[in-house]
Amino acid sequence: MILARGYQLVYTPHVTREQLFLRSGHLPLYAANQFPPMAAGEGESEDVRYRVKPMNCPMHILVYASQQRSYRDLPIRLAEIANVYRNERSGTLHGMLRVRGLSMDDAHIFLREDQIEEEIFNLLDIVELVMGKTFGLQYRLDLATRPDKKLGDDRMWGVAEKALESALKRRGVTYRMDIGGGAFYGPKIDIKFNDAIGREWQGATIQLDYELPERFKLEYTGADNKPHRTVMIHRAIFGTLERFVGFLIEHFAGAFPLWLSPEQVRVLPISDTQLDAARAVHDALQKAGLRSHLDERSETLNYKIRDAETHKIPYMAVVGQREAEAKSVAVRVRGSGNKQVVMSVQEFVERLKQEVQSRSLKPLM
Repeated sequence: MILARGYQLVYTPHVTREQLFLRSGHLPLYAANQFPPMAAGEGESEDVRYRVKPMNCPMHILVYASQQRSYRDLPIRLAEIANVYRNERSGTLHGMLRVRGLSMDDAHIFLREDQIEEEIFNLLDIVELVMGKTFGLQYRLDLATRPDKKLGDDRMWGVAEKALESALKRRGVTYRMDIGGGAFYGPKIDIKFNDAIGREWQGATIQLDYELPERFKLEYTGADNKPHRTVMIHRAIFGTLERFVGFLIEHFAGAFPLWLSPEQVRVLPISDTQLDAARAVHDALQKAGLRSHLDERSETLNYKIRDAETHKIPYMAVVGQREAEAKSVAVRVRGSGNKQVVMSVQEFVERLKQEVQSRSLKPLM
């Protein structure tokens, strides 16, 4: 999806010189969330220190600044599935929901001022595609403004906040003001949603930044053949992947829709006599790209069914003697009790493929 939308994939180091974070302003404003510095390597000056990265933006900035850019090149979108490290307090750690080593679907977009609104619209389209249409989540937008501890002057912040607010108004969406909730380098649009039991979570974020391009003197050559300052957008759609996966587990209570489920079908032979027929069903499912598991254990059928229900497997394909002879399966849908529908193996495979392709949140059988 990101390649189709004009993003370039990059990979940046996990460790870099501390000086980079001093220039970006992460130190001292974000120092409390960074791990302590590491000493210089062999043969280096004693005043050189290294840090593991808490964010990717300084590295992506260096990628942008590595060559001269023209107004025709913009926007330049750099994306990375990146590991970052934040020294969260031990009392705040919470399973997958809050961790110290986290993965982010991070991206930074370098653009002209006249491109801001269109790019914000593009990002809101991605949010709706992922959060609304794919996962079926109800979400809201917050416009987060300047915090007390911030980089840059109030004039710059006023320009950035006005640009985001204007984009939201022209988009015609409802949003809520979050006074003081912005990042230290710029205001942002936060996407927040609720899980199945009503708890609120932070999801995607879209941050408009005039300050870091100023600090790093990021430029592009305009149509007038003169240098102009670049504007920057920080964006993450899923945010922290560990936290989002943890949220999905709780939101669906482990009963994932078919396309998302780690195990999509469990094939259950009634006895060893039907093992060969069950293997044929299992093979047909796997060849179709479906995640199938063949339960070959010497257990009763009722035991195997209860086990599959406990593990919240979306579909069970039961193979008895009649099914083996007719090349069919007795299909049981998760949560449907003792109901089952007999259909040919080919029809079963095609229906599952259709359900996966449609990204349906509910079974189609």
